[in-house]
Amino acid sequence: MIRILQVVNDMHRAGLETMLMNYYRNIDRSQIQFDFLTHRPNKSDYDDEIIAMGGKVYYAPRLYPQNYPHYFKWMKKFFAEHPEYQIIHSHIDTMSFLPLKAAKKAGVPVRIAHSHTTAIDKDYKYILKRYFKTRINSVATHRLACGEEAGIFLFGKKEFTVIPNAVDAEKFYFNEETRKSKRDELGFTDEFVVGHVGRISYPKNHEFLIRIFHELQKKDDKAVLTLVGVGEKEADVRRQIKELGIEDKVRFLGNRSDVAELYQAMDVFVLPSRFEGVPVVGIEAQFADLPCLFSDKTPVEVKFSEKCQFIGLDQSPEDWADKILKTKESALRSNSREDIVNSRYDIKSAHDFLEAYYKNQYGGNRNG
Repeated sequence: MIRILQVVNDMHRAGLETMLMNYYRNIDRSQIQFDFLTHRPNKSDYDDEIIAMGGKVYYAPRLYPQNYPHYFKWMKKFFAEHPEYQIIHSHIDTMSFLPLKAAKKAGVPVRIAHSHTTAIDKDYKYILKRYFKTRINSVATHRLACGEEAGIFLFGKKEFTVIPNAVDAEKFYFNEETRKSKRDELGFTDEFVVGHVGRISYPKNHEFLIRIFHELQKKDDKAVLTLVGVGEKEADVRRQIKELGIEDKVRFLGNRSDVAELYQAMDVFVLPSRFEGVPVVGIEAQFADLPCLFSDKTPVEVKFSEKCQFIGLDQSPEDWADKILKTKESALRSNSREDIVNSRYDIKSAHDFLEAYYKNQYGGNRNG
């Protein structure tokens, strides 16, 4: 059996983590097993499921700059105790430099860096992340990306392979009965439900989303906004909503295990991100046959539904609100599979490619 060490920040329910679980549930686990190296001290949403499927979860030190000496000491000991890991697959973008550097020092032969974004979040580690980006190719033996733009961002001119952010499409197919029961549960009758799924953080641009919704409210008093997810900007967003006087029209639903059903209850999906890789939530929403409005900072390769459109972040909140209202013209949803039968974002076919990729790298390493 090939054991792959997947390196993440944590395994809570979010886009990257959900994508990894989609692959993990569908690969042939008699031949390939995923284990997870996380960088948070506590259990995550998916940990129990990982263990139930035969995987292991390890908790590495946090990647704070002051922790780096301790981190490399911990990683040296970890790899000495776990020689079974001949493949390490890191998903933490520019920060992948650190675990891959440790793996290189330990002699791990296959070191995969995987790009999931097209920009660097401007937090307190911004300068370090810019430096790590320049060094990522020196520690990675193989390069993967969720899309072309994400690959070019992290690896530049180096060759990379695109692995689609695939989902279990059937879970998201539109179902009228599910829509009715979920709307009943949420207390929606004739409301026009604007949906957003994503971490409440700088890249997702919730501040602009609230301004858009405020304009929409002026045009349609039946509009409500549902926010699925949590994050470090939540207090700021709540404050903004209170200042605008729209508290009774915005629902914070937190982290949810029923996201597939929540898409059914929505009428339109809006994602005004400052930057994205290929957003998993955008793929899920299209499989649910939702009209989708993405910012022009979202790679166009996410689109496979005719109900998907892109809008510039330089356009006003009122312009966005007008486009959201216009989606009512295509509000009739269907469980037709026409758009998605051959979609590369369906995990049922996509997992074969990743399985073959791992086997080729493992076999090449053994033969080398």
